Amino acid sequence: MPTQSTMHFYLNWAKERIDEMDAALASIEVKATEAKAESKVKADEIIADLTKRRGEFEALLKTQMDAGEAALASAKTELDKQWTGFETQMKAYFDNAGRQVEQQQATFKDIAAAQAKAWRESADRFRDAASKVTTTGTTDLDAVLTQLKSDAAKAGTHLEKLRQTGSESWSVLSTALSESRKAFDQANQAAWNALKGSGAKS
Repeated sequence: MPTQSTMHFYLNWAKERIDEMDAALASIEVKATEAKAESKVKADEIIADLTKRRGEFEALLKTQMDAGEAALASAKTELDKQWTGFETQMKAYFDNAGRQVEQQQATFKDIAAAQAKAWRESADRFRDAASKVTTTGTTDLDAVLTQLKSDAAKAGTHLEKLRQTGSESWSVLSTALSESRKAFDQANQAAWNALKGSGAKS
C-alpha cells in the first residue's frame, strides 16, 4: 500500500490538472465560436496550442504511469513545466482577448468547478483506500479525511466569493485558482502520507 499511496498522490495531482485543462478548453472554445472572424482566428490558434499542451501532458502522464511510481515521481518536474506552459498560454489568451470579464468569469467558474470535483474525488479515493487499512490508526485516517473535506470546503467558499464579485482581472482569478490548487496538493499529500504510515494492507 505505501507504493499505491504515493501513486495515488501523483495520479490525483495529475488528474486535477487535466480536469482544469479540460474545463478551460471547453470554456474558451464556447466563447471562440461567438468571436468575430479576426479574433476567432487568434482564439483558434490559442485553443489549438492549449489542446496540444493538454495532449502532451496526458501522454507523458500515461507513459510514466506505465513505467511505475519512480518514473512518475521523476516526471513530475516535466509535468509541472507543461502545466506552467498551459497556464502561460491561457494568460496570453486573456491578455490578447482584451478585458472580457464575462469570458474570464465563465472560465474561472468552470475551472473552480473542476477543482471542486477533484477535491471530492480525491476524498472519495482516500476514503476507499483508508477503508482497506488495518484498524490501527483508523481514527487518525478519519481525522485526515475530515481535514481534507474541511480544506475543500474552505477553498470552495473562497473561490465562490471571488466569483461573485464578478470584476476581478484574470491575474487575480488565476492567483486564487493557484492558491486553491496548492491547498489541494498539500491536503492530497498529507492524506496519502497518513495512509502510507498507517500500516495499510497491500
